[in-house]
Amino acid sequence: MTLNILIVDDDPHIRSVLRIALRQAGMEVAEAGDGSEGLAKARSGRFDLIVLDIGLPEMDGLEVCRALRVSDNTPVLFLTARDDEIDRVLGFELGGDDYVTKPFSPRELVARIKAIVKRNGGAPAARGSDAGTLAHGVVQIDPSRHACTVAGAAVTLTAREMGILAHLMARPDLVVPRPALTDAVYGAHLHVSDRTVDSHLRNLRAKLAAVGCVDAIETLHGVGIRMGACRSTA
Repeated sequence: MTLNILIVDDDPHIRSVLRIALRQAGMEVAEAGDGSEGLAKARSGRFDLIVLDIGLPEMDGLEVCRALRVSDNTPVLFLTARDDEIDRVLGFELGGDDYVTKPFSPRELVARIKAIVKRNGGAPAARGSDAGTLAHGVVQIDPSRHACTVAGAAVTLTAREMGILAHLMARPDLVVPRPALTDAVYGAHLHVSDRTVDSHLRNLRAKLAAVGCVDAIETLHGVGIRMGACRSTA
């Protein structure tokens, strides 16, 4: 299935390099040269992934991702010229799925894109509804449709949050060591700090608590993470 990728970068040379590499890999490409244009295209088009530069004019990449995540869970791969952990953590807190530091290898970036889309279930047109749902207490998810409900109330999750929840709900009574959870959700190739994982868990807990499930995820200090009772207090 052909992947549709949106490139948002103000550097025409970088867009050209990415366009050539992605098309050679059999992908369809759309482009935007600033944050405002990129957000508009992301909202109006159907893309499998957005390659998003952080240092954009009009709106920077973090602002674009923040605005997009209000209603859209399309995977985001950040491009950044700053190899700074604070930027990376903030990006992941806003719902980014991966990052590549400039200068980058086009071949590596194509591989990262394929890995992200694969983790998120493939291209939308190829995603079926037969992958099955997972339920624990009042929480129910359908990873193939990227859908989550708590006692019937819909909850909007980022791709990372859905990945964490799906991995935990697959074996709700199992305590998952943090390194194993990190590798399962982010991939073993990507170094992710504990702060980044904590930020995703914190945001996930907050979203579930907001609709009445305050005991969804438990942390056993020094052991790992597991699902809680998932009772509704609403």
